[in-house]
Amino acid sequence: MLGHLSFGVEDLERAARFYDHILAPLGFERVWSNERGAGFGERGKGDKLALFAKPGQVVAPGAGFHLAFDAPDRAAVDAFHAAALAAGGRDAGAPGLRPHYGASYYAAFVIDLDGYKLEAVHQ
Repeated sequence: MLGHLSFGVEDLERAARFYDHILAPLGFERVWSNERGAGFGERGKGDKLALFAKPGQVVAPGAGFHLAFDAPDRAAVDAFHAAALAAGGRDAGAPGLRPHYGASYYAAFVIDLDGYKLEAVHQ
C-alpha cells in the first residue's frame, strides 16, 4: 500500500547511525545518503524509509502513531529491540507475544532519538 515514509530528524548523521543499527537485524540497510537525507530499504531496491535533516523543526507524532517494520523471525525482533536500546533508544514494550493483536503476533516497541515510536513485528 505504501511507497515510502519520510521522517524529519534533528541530527541526520546521529539518526542515520541509529537506523543503521536497528534495521540491520531486520534485513534492511541504508540504500542512499547525502548531506540532506538518508534512505533505508532492502539491498538493491529503493528506500521505504527516508530521513531528512530538519533541525529545529522536528515534532514527533503523538499517541496513536507508530511505524512497524516486518521482521523475518522472533530473533530479529529481539535483536531490533536490543540494538535500539544500545544505540540510545528508549524501551516502549519489550519483545514478546501480543495475543490481543493475534495468536502469533510477536513484537517489540522502542522510541527513537527524535521521539518516533517504532515496532518490529513477526507474525
